[in-house]
Amino acid sequence: MNRPAPRFGADIGTDGIRFSVWSGAARRVWVSIFDEDGARELQRIELEPQGDGVHSVFLPGQKSGTRYGFRADGDYAPEQGLWFDPDKLLMDPYAVAVDRSYVFDQRLSARRGEGGDTAPLMPKAVATALPEPVSPHPPLFKPGGLIYEVPVRAFTMLHPEIPKEQRGAIAALAHPAIVKHFQKLGVGAVELMPITAWIDERHLPPLGLSNAWGYNPVTFMALDPRLVPGGIAELRETVAALREAGIGVILDLVFNHTGESDELGPTLSLRGLDNQAYYRHEFDGRLVNDTGTGNTLACDRPIVEEMVLDTLRHFVRHAGVDGFRFDLAPILGRTESGFDADAPLLKAMNEDAELADRVMIAEPWDIGPGGYQLGNFKPPFLEWNDKYRDDIRRFWRGDRGMIGALATRLAGSSDVFSGAQTSSVNFIAAHDGMTLADLTAYERKHNEANGERNRDGHNENLSWNNGVEGTTEDPKIIEQRRHDLRALLATLFASRGTIMLTAGDEFGRTQRGNNNAYAQDNEITWLDWAGRDIALEDYAAALAMLRKTHPGLRQVNFLTGKPTAGLDIPDVQWLAENGDEFDEHSWNDPERRRLTIVLGQGDGISGRIAVLSNGDRRATTFSLPARDGFQWRPLPPSNDMRVVENGLLVSGRSLVFVDEIKVDIS
Repeated sequence: MNRPAPRFGADIGTDGIRFSVWSGAARRVWVSIFDEDGARELQRIELEPQGDGVHSVFLPGQKSGTRYGFRADGDYAPEQGLWFDPDKLLMDPYAVAVDRSYVFDQRLSARRGEGGDTAPLMPKAVATALPEPVSPHPPLFKPGGLIYEVPVRAFTMLHPEIPKEQRGAIAALAHPAIVKHFQKLGVGAVELMPITAWIDERHLPPLGLSNAWGYNPVTFMALDPRLVPGGIAELRETVAALREAGIGVILDLVFNHTGESDELGPTLSLRGLDNQAYYRHEFDGRLVNDTGTGNTLACDRPIVEEMVLDTLRHFVRHAGVDGFRFDLAPILGRTESGFDADAPLLKAMNEDAELADRVMIAEPWDIGPGGYQLGNFKPPFLEWNDKYRDDIRRFWRGDRGMIGALATRLAGSSDVFSGAQTSSVNFIAAHDGMTLADLTAYERKHNEANGERNRDGHNENLSWNNGVEGTTEDPKIIEQRRHDLRALLATLFASRGTIMLTAGDEFGRTQRGNNNAYAQDNEITWLDWAGRDIALEDYAAALAMLRKTHPGLRQVNFLTGKPTAGLDIPDVQWLAENGDEFDEHSWNDPERRRLTIVLGQGDGISGRIAVLSNGDRRATTFSLPARDGFQWRPLPPSNDMRVVENGLLVSGRSLVFVDEIKVDIS
């Protein structure tokens, strides 16, 4: 396939480098060349206007490894969205490598003529010869599989088997101990939280804190040296190693805003090149803040669309990733009139020859007008489903009237997604919010460590504490919490559609009730491998094996209640614990907390599988409909049920599985 290189960035040739950047409003643009340490500016060469906003210059003798940055001049009128200042060294929007991480300094936000040259404060872009593209291959991950959300640094900082020099880096994910853990859980793809270079929000350094999640990028291709010290080669090698183990890689990317923030934020790249073009503005010149972070990328502008598409192609071509998850994804489809599922960028992503088969996952909300767009992204997009998250939490918390919502969420959320298949990414906990274990141990958020007097983060977490807030020595409460965790995990693995588990939730990780731990690059977020609950981890692994071996659990097509082609049993039956079909009264009973789902496996070979949910605190006997030539059998993990004379006794607050096996009736 003929793959044209991007028009912009540092294009390395045999006898020099062509530097190109876009600005539709700058009167002059320069490239600054620095010494090999990035400390001393050696040259400042003006780029030549090429028309249509393109500025370019060829510098003979330059080679791979050259440190550089851009500068731009033009009108300076921040109240009109014009921020030109040649004292500000600007990161190349197409930089593929930087020589160090960003460090916030107030001088980066100084007005023109007041802050001096910012070159000493800025990382330098590193001109890099990219490797040959990887051989094209289809994504390993398929909808219906398990996505494992990984905060790269926190994941291995405390792992005893990872060499200390490798902890916290991408390469650690290819370590045999980590790969073994992924395989134990049946991981179909790891979803890496942001790994591109980011800057701390300006309020964090005075608090002695730093951004631990990375959702504050400056540019979009350059990898953060703290996480990926080996650059694109390290990412590529890790992706290849995981692929060899049958595991895909999905990158969590942020195309909704940058770390330049609001009008008080630093000038680092796009703001200094052409603030009006790259960001969305109100009619009076103020920055639009549909992201809650101070600025919003104008993804409907052709130059931004081109930049996003080039970034996605970059990671597919040179790292071989399976796909992408998009933070605050409605921004990608925002136009002047609001969100449009057929917006130019979204349409181009779905039609691009290199991207059309990639896994695309939307976080389908932002905070702007009309920002909640769950169910409105077109296939092949999958979507994070917060209705699933909230309804499952409410059911297991014990809220009244949740049996219908439980059934709808387990069945793929047909009230949200149209068509024949669900696009739901089902999750109960994610990086943002309480951990799975903390849902059962804290009724309230505890974000004091964030330095904002516990005012940050969501106030309503739909959580419960089983009688004591936080840690306890009471063995009864500890066991109740473990029981609840098993029920939550079993519910996730029983759910139709794609499922997502955040790293460490399978073994009971805690953030001490902190539901907004983005600024905790410490033991609050670092996974405690030595103290993990191995029994709970084994339980999660048994659920993964169950889902893998029973096709009825990992389907994405919606249920109909009718027999599938060539079969004589319906694809689903909804039953009460006594085996009777659910009637209208059962669905509308606000006190009902028990439900049986009987699923056809959909393969024409296997018997049925049943999912028995008991949200009551009392153990209950469940009866299942008999079929000639088959009998029901409890499936592991079966900690919470036992066979009794008239059925299966299911412990309180449990979700368990049984399947049909053929028996010899001769």
